[in-house]
Amino acid sequence: MSFSGSRLDLNSKQQPLAIVVLLITMAAIAAAQAGYKKAPPDIASVLSAPVSSTAYLNPNRDSLLLGAGPRYPLLADLAQPMLRLAGLRINPNTNGLHRVGYFNTLALKRIADGSEVKIALPLGAKIGTPRWSPDGKQFAFVNNGQNGIELWVGDANGKIRRLKGVTLNSIEGQPFEWMADNHTLLVELVVSKRGPAPQQSIIPREPNAQESSGKPGPLRTYQDLLKTPYDEDLFEYYASSQLALVDTNGKITEVGKPAIFQSADPSPDGMHILVARSQRPFSYLYPDWAFPREVEVWDTKGSLVYKLASLPLADQIPTDGVPTGPRNPRWRPTEPATLAWAEALDGGDPRKKVPYRDRLLMLRAPFTNAPTELLKTEQRYTGMQWGEKDGLLFINSYDRDRRWTTTVMMNVDRPAEAPKVVWSRSAQDRYGDPGTPVTHVLPNGQRAVLQNGDWIFLSGIGASAEGDRPFLDRFYLKTLQSERVFRSEANSYEAVVYLISDDGKQFITRRESPTEAPNYYLVTAGSTPARKPLTQYPDVTPQLRGITKQLVTYKRADGVQCSFTLYLPPGYKQGTRLPTVVWAYPLEFNDPGTAGQVTGSTQRFTQILGPSHLFFLLQGYAVLDNATMPVVGDPETVNNTYVEQIVMSAQAAVDKATAMGVTDPERVGVGGHSYGAFMTANLLAHSDLFRAGIARSGAYNRTLTPFGFQSERRTIWEAPELYLKVSPFMVADKIDEPLLLIHGEADDNQGTFPIQSERMYQAVRGNGGTVRLVTLPLEAHGYAGRETIEHVLYEMISWFDKYVKNAPPRAKPQTAVK
Repeated sequence: MSFSGSRLDLNSKQQPLAIVVLLITMAAIAAAQAGYKKAPPDIASVLSAPVSSTAYLNPNRDSLLLGAGPRYPLLADLAQPMLRLAGLRINPNTNGLHRVGYFNTLALKRIADGSEVKIALPLGAKIGTPRWSPDGKQFAFVNNGQNGIELWVGDANGKIRRLKGVTLNSIEGQPFEWMADNHTLLVELVVSKRGPAPQQSIIPREPNAQESSGKPGPLRTYQDLLKTPYDEDLFEYYASSQLALVDTNGKITEVGKPAIFQSADPSPDGMHILVARSQRPFSYLYPDWAFPREVEVWDTKGSLVYKLASLPLADQIPTDGVPTGPRNPRWRPTEPATLAWAEALDGGDPRKKVPYRDRLLMLRAPFTNAPTELLKTEQRYTGMQWGEKDGLLFINSYDRDRRWTTTVMMNVDRPAEAPKVVWSRSAQDRYGDPGTPVTHVLPNGQRAVLQNGDWIFLSGIGASAEGDRPFLDRFYLKTLQSERVFRSEANSYEAVVYLISDDGKQFITRRESPTEAPNYYLVTAGSTPARKPLTQYPDVTPQLRGITKQLVTYKRADGVQCSFTLYLPPGYKQGTRLPTVVWAYPLEFNDPGTAGQVTGSTQRFTQILGPSHLFFLLQGYAVLDNATMPVVGDPETVNNTYVEQIVMSAQAAVDKATAMGVTDPERVGVGGHSYGAFMTANLLAHSDLFRAGIARSGAYNRTLTPFGFQSERRTIWEAPELYLKVSPFMVADKIDEPLLLIHGEADDNQGTFPIQSERMYQAVRGNGGTVRLVTLPLEAHGYAGRETIEHVLYEMISWFDKYVKNAPPRAKPQTAVK
C-alpha cells in the first residue's frame, strides 16, 4: 500500500482494511501533535515562581506603591477580540489596547517605619501603573475591566474608590493626567453618544484606492495598517475620545469636541492643554503616528487659544530623517504656560550638507508674539531636559554619520550667555557614558532636573571592562566636573532608582547579586554606605543557584575584541565538555574600540524568564549568552561585510569556549530572536560551525524589506547585491544543518511578517533541508502566553536534544566557511 495526500492505490479487497489502518495511523499522528506541550518539570517550576513588586515613589518621597502582577498571562487573555488598525491593536470590548501588562496586587509602603498596607483591589483587578498626584497625597490608576476601562483613585492611607461614570479610552495617548491642583484629572473618555460600531456590508462600498504624488518617501514594512474605507471608519470610531476634567469626587466636565487625540498635555498652571489631533485623510501605508495632525493649545473649556501647526501626512520623510514643521512640542515645566519645540532647517533630510540641522524655539502665553529662537544645532536635535530653576536647559543632538551625541547647556533666561558643550562623545561608547540627569516631580506635577544649588545628579549603568557597575554622581554646573557619590560594589549589582534627599546623601536602590534576590534599600551615602531594607523578597527559584556564570573576552581573527557570558549548568564538573548553545544578536559599530566594549554584568541575580535560551542550563548544556557579533564599518556600507563578520565572530566564540574546555565543538547549536534569527539562518548557510539552529520571529528575505532593515540606510535599488547577499532565503540550498523556525502568528514588529518564516521553511524544505516551522496562535513578536512559553521551550529543547546534544558524527569535516 502507498498513499500520497488523500489518494489511495488499492484493489477492492485491500481497501476496507487499509482504510482502517490509515485512520488509526492518522489518529495516532493527531494525538502525538495535539495540544500545547509542557516544559520539563524543573523548568515549569521556574515559570510558576511568583513575581516581586515594582516600586513607585510619591513626590513627597516618604511612601512607595508596590505593584506586582502575573508572570505570564494565559492564552485566554491573548484571545480577547482584536482589531488591527492603523498600526494599533485594539480590544473593542474595552476600548483599549489589546495586549497590556497589568498588576493584580498593590501595597503601600512607608519608608520611615517600613510599615506596609495591602490595598484591597477589586475582584479580578487588572490595573495599570499607578500615578501619584503632585502633592503625593493621592494616586490614580486604571482597571482594565471586561467591558471597559475604569478610573480609580486612592489616598495616602491606601483607601481606594472607583470614580463612577468614568469610562476611559486608552487607545491613543495617556488615558489620564493629574492637574496641578491635585484634585482634578484630565482624562480621555469613551465618547458617550457615538452609537454602535460601524458594520461592514457584504457589498463593497467602493474600490480600495491609493495614490502617490510622485514624490519619494521610503516605506518601511509596517504591520496592522488600514486597508479599506471600513477600516478607516472603525479606527475613527474606537480611537476618538472626549477630553474631560474629572475631580476626585467624580464630577465630569467635558472639554471641547471629540477627536482622535494622539496626546493631550496640561500646562504647568493648569489653564491650558496642548493637544495633537489626528485628521483625515488616513493612510494605508503608514501607522497612526504619521497621519495628518492639528497641534493646538486649548483653554480648559476646549476653545482654541493658539494653533502651533497643521502637519500633513508624514509620508515623505527621508531615511533617518524627521518631518518638517514644529516637532516634539512640550511645556516648560517651570513657567505657567510656555511652549518649546524644534524645527528642521535641512528639510528633515540628514544627507543634506547644511551648517545647522535644527533650531529650538520657545513661546510664552498668551501666544501672541513671535516665537523666540533659543538655539541652532549643528546636528539633529534629539531632546531636551529642563532644570527646575535658573533657566537651565540641556539640549541633546546626534550626528548619524559619526554616531556621535552632543549635549549643550544654556540659561534660556539669559540669552546673551553662550551655551556650553557639556558632553560630546560616541553614542556607542558605553564606558564613557556620563549618566543621565536625575529628575523629580515639581509641585505643579511637571518633571524637571533636580538642582541642589549649582549641582545636579547623574545616574548611569557604569559600563566597564569588568561589567556594569551602576553609579550616582554629583555634577557641578560651573566647572562641568563630576564627583562620585555611589558606585555598585564589584560583587553585586545595585542601581539607584530614586533620590530621597536633595543633597544626594540618601536614595533608594535596587540591589541584587548572584546569591541575593533583587530588593529595594534605603541607602545613606558614605565611604561605607548604610542600607536599610525596604523589601525582603525571597529567592523563589533556588534551583537556579547552582548555575555559574563568568564574563569571557577574546579577539576574533581581525583583532576586534568580543565577549560572551559563559553559563554553566548546576553540578558542572570542571573539564567536562558540554553541548553548547550560542545565543546572539548582531549590532553595528563605527570602530573596533566601541565594538569590543563589554555589556551586562555577571553579578546580577540569575533569573530566567519567558522562553529563554538559559533554560538549556537545566538540561545539561553550556550557554554562551550575548555572544557579541559586532559588525564594524562605515554606517553607509557596514553591511557589505555583514556575513563575513558574523561568521568570524561565531568562529571566535566557539574556539574560545572549546579552548576553555567547556564546549564540545562537535555539539554546538546557535539561536537568536528577530535580528538574531536572521543571523542564525545566515550562520547555518555560510558556515559549518553549528550542528543545528533555532530562529525565532525573524526576517530572512530582504527583498521583502526593500527600504532598509535594522540600521541599513540604503534601499534595495541602491544596493541590490547587498540585499541578496545577506538574505539567507537566497542561499537556503546551503542550509544543510537542521533549522527550527518559530514565529508568532500575530507578529507586530516592523518587517518580521509571519510570511518570512513560512517562505523560509518552504525554501529549506524544497531544497532537501531538515527544517521545522512552528507558528504560535495569538502571539506577537514577543511571546507572552504561559501555554505558548512552555510549548516554545519544549520545541527548542527537543530540537537541540536531537540534533545537538545527541547529534550523530558529522558527514563531513567541520569548517568555518562553507
